[in-house]
Amino acid sequence: MKHNTIRKCVFSFVLWSVLAVLMFSQSACNLNKGSNLVKEEALGIPRMIDLGSTMCIPCKEMEPILEELQIEYKDRLLIEFIDVTKDQEKTRKYGISVIPTQIFFDEEGNEFFRHIGFFSKEDILKTFTDHGLEF
Repeated sequence: MKHNTIRKCVFSFVLWSVLAVLMFSQSACNLNKGSNLVKEEALGIPRMIDLGSTMCIPCKEMEPILEELQIEYKDRLLIEFIDVTKDQEKTRKYGISVIPTQIFFDEEGNEFFRHIGFFSKEDILKTFTDHGLEF
């Protein structure tokens, strides 16, 4: 029982340390950047990037939703997951300070919306349709 408590404390410490580093990186990036809007390569279809971690509970809850969207809308929507613990460069590029963060892009690669936290399948699809994108 004692070992489980110690493991939980160590895991919490590591997770909070990673988040603190990410928040500091966000602050440093924002000093040099006037806007969070990012232009991506135009892929001809709408795109959502979910930045999170395999250790984050809300991120894990989103995993089946992302997989379902990838299958259901494979020719009409691009869904990408980026693990912030493994890809620091993209974490800085997108100015991520809290996970999960979803970033939405139109067909021309223009960012049009960001959301922080768990986001349901219905809300993801509504975000695209609210911005004039139909499936």
